[in-house]
Amino acid sequence: MIATKLKGTGVALVTPFHKGGNIDFTSLGKVIEHTINGGVDFIVSLGTTGEAATLNEQEQLAVLEYTVETVNERVPVVVGAGNNNTSHGIKKLKKLCEVGGEQIVAVLIVTPYYNKPNQTGLYEHFKSIADMSPKPIIMYNVPGRTGVNLNAETTIRLAEDNSNIIGIKEASGNMIQCMQILKEKPDKFIVFSGDDALTFPLILLGMKGVISVTANAFPDLVSQMTKSALKGEVKAARYIHEKLLSFSNAIFEEGNPTGIKASLEELELVQNNLRLPLVKASRQHYNKLQNLIKEINQKKE
Repeated sequence: MIATKLKGTGVALVTPFHKGGNIDFTSLGKVIEHTINGGVDFIVSLGTTGEAATLNEQEQLAVLEYTVETVNERVPVVVGAGNNNTSHGIKKLKKLCEVGGEQIVAVLIVTPYYNKPNQTGLYEHFKSIADMSPKPIIMYNVPGRTGVNLNAETTIRLAEDNSNIIGIKEASGNMIQCMQILKEKPDKFIVFSGDDALTFPLILLGMKGVISVTANAFPDLVSQMTKSALKGEVKAARYIHEKLLSFSNAIFEEGNPTGIKASLEELELVQNNLRLPLVKASRQHYNKLQNLIKEINQKKE
């Protein structure tokens, strides 16, 4: 069952670039190995952190193909395929699933951005995609980016009415909304934290894991924290949560993946290159991240 495959720590992979802007597949391979060796339970390709919005269709297909080949069935792969044009999104989803093959266990679909549909429009959007998707759907609610919130009532309705919708990455930051979803959801419906800094308390409330940005840099710590929290080992999980908290907040201060790419350069995993309209971290931000990384690594010793 998908529910047993998708539990714990998922990492929302970055897409490394060379200085000229081309995709740096060698560095992508390094990040994949780093995260798998660090103990992540599954990988998410072509999400927000992967700058998928700046990749053309051919590049997206190439990144996914390289990712599944490199992962080589060691962990499950989820692919991001959200779009604010429902019919176009369905076509794109099918192409990605075809390239990803059997290693793709689910598709992550973000709420439509810019259009700002109401709850009825959101329901019909996800239902239409779920009806046509060859893979199970994980919805992604991140109103801070999309300008629209998939509320708890609509989430539960979609979960109850559509067997091909198996979960949600909930990144509203609204604890009451999260608790309402967890209280009313069907038993098999999976809820993931979409906020690194809230993962520890949200797992204690009933979430099954996290789709993490922090895990690009510290997959071992995020994985250990998540596993401990899922086991009810509160003291151990809280210790790691507090160790990572300042870093997990700081990486988003100048946008995502600005902070995590600066951090990965400091860890000698990728070059610190982004595609416009994103730009590199300021010197002040970079120095802050550098110091936080040193602090975390000193505590690991």
